[in-house]
Amino acid sequence: MMPCRVLLRWAVVASAIAVLTCPVAGVARVQTPAALCRQAGTDDTLRPIPASLVPAVNALFHTSIPPDVAVRMTVFRCDGGHVLVCGVGANLPCGKANASKTSAGGEQWCREHPDAEFIPAYATGHDTIFAWRCLAGQAAIVRQVFQVDPRGFVAEFWRQLP
Repeated sequence: MMPCRVLLRWAVVASAIAVLTCPVAGVARVQTPAALCRQAGTDDTLRPIPASLVPAVNALFHTSIPPDVAVRMTVFRCDGGHVLVCGVGANLPCGKANASKTSAGGEQWCREHPDAEFIPAYATGHDTIFAWRCLAGQAAIVRQVFQVDPRGFVAEFWRQLP
């Protein structure tokens, strides 16, 4: 007969092996963005890229962003089973675009600057797709500067990973 100490050690070792080698119900496995998007199809959820995608993102955008910065500043989403990436910045909003033809912030700006030739993005919102100006104290669209993709994002900011 084995002493209890030996049995207890074997039980601990066997439990550890079982935990490390057997799938546990309710514990999600980490998926690559490509696998996630193949499974999800289209999903507008913005997720940070994993470090493994940094070289591909740098190649795609012709940049040399350090890995820690790229992971913090680059997001991906799924579109038709493909991985799309966007680099977040002050004037590069990766969220849904604002295609509204009115701007409360622009109207406020124009009350203070009634004939301004230009309304800054901090007043209109960085997510607007239009360039704005003031005409007789009212915010007015000068032109559309960005296109919106079928999912509502600024098309120019998103690129598909190969």
